[in-house]
Amino acid sequence: MAPTVSAPARPAPVATFSAPDVIVSGVGVARQVGEQAARLGATRALIVTDPGIADLGMSDDVARDLAAAGLAASTFADVTPDPTLANVRDGLDLYRRAGCDVIVAVGGGSSIDCGKGIAVSLTNDGHLPNYMGVDKIPNPGAPLIAIPTTGGTGSEGTKVTVITDTDANVKVMMSSPNLLARVALVDPLLSMTTPAKLTAAVGVDALTHAIEAYISKRANPITDGLALQATRMISGSLRQAWADGSNLWARTEMMLGASIAGMAFSNSSVALVHGMSRPIGATFHVHHGLSNSVLLLEVMRYSAPGAPERFADIARAMGEPVDGLSPMSRADRAVEAVARLLADVEMPRLGEIGIDRDAFDAARTQMAEDALASGSPTNNPRQATADDIDRLYRACW
Repeated sequence: MAPTVSAPARPAPVATFSAPDVIVSGVGVARQVGEQAARLGATRALIVTDPGIADLGMSDDVARDLAAAGLAASTFADVTPDPTLANVRDGLDLYRRAGCDVIVAVGGGSSIDCGKGIAVSLTNDGHLPNYMGVDKIPNPGAPLIAIPTTGGTGSEGTKVTVITDTDANVKVMMSSPNLLARVALVDPLLSMTTPAKLTAAVGVDALTHAIEAYISKRANPITDGLALQATRMISGSLRQAWADGSNLWARTEMMLGASIAGMAFSNSSVALVHGMSRPIGATFHVHHGLSNSVLLLEVMRYSAPGAPERFADIARAMGEPVDGLSPMSRADRAVEAVARLLADVEMPRLGEIGIDRDAFDAARTQMAEDALASGSPTNNPRQATADDIDRLYRACW
């Protein structure tokens, strides 16, 4: 007789998981860029990066590795923080003029997001903002190799890009498997020169991705495992990476943790922090990672009552003792652990990042409405009204 199997309390939700075709991680793997581009059948690459990465010589290193594999390269090094539609258009123009057939995006989330924007603009007609939203992009983009240089956004592993429309003052968020990189090369050596302040901001951004992926109403068993593993890795290494940028173990943990968190939130979606963050970035041109980081703590405090057991799991992943505590006490341990981490890496508050208070107060109502309109807050375990979001903005100041 077959053994009796008890039915689960509820079935796992139907879920689709998307990730890059190939992810190569480890010390020195960026040197594989030529090999990977040749495997894709490419002959000439467009290297997409920002002025800082170009000044450090990293894009030149990539060009040399491509040349060693027999590929020519042209470099577009004008990506701005929070890339714009103009960045995408300029990169697209160079790709076509140079006769490129693969994109190699090198840098933080801005360069990789810009590379994604160029890739799908090559294969899809019309104005890029027309594809704003989820699963609106009909055709896969041109081949893209993503090489991150910070342990932050995880864009190399996500099906998401955010491009700023400066004319409309709107951040155009697009999510589609057609945005995925064909190859991600995750090399901690490239993050060793990241300054301490940026290490903190992008590190807390990556932790935000992990936490929101886990508490999202769209979470599933696959993303749960990734999100908790990313939480362990990031919370266990950010202090060391911030204090000593040459700590290769910490840089490796942060780089991998950020990539894993990116794959988690890309498939379970983000929640209230990101909904509130995008209007700050669009209105005050604050780096996306920083605007997420200054919101995380207060939004966690607000959200914890909506999913105390989920927050308790986050506390456990961060090494907090929770046995014998009530559900809300366990959840509070997660908030307390994040508060200590933010203090240890000297993360500023919202009011300390250069935004004028009067301008912020004048924009709050519209930002709260824009946050709700983004859709991300609907994934939050505790639903927020526009008034709630307005209060949270003030609490974060």
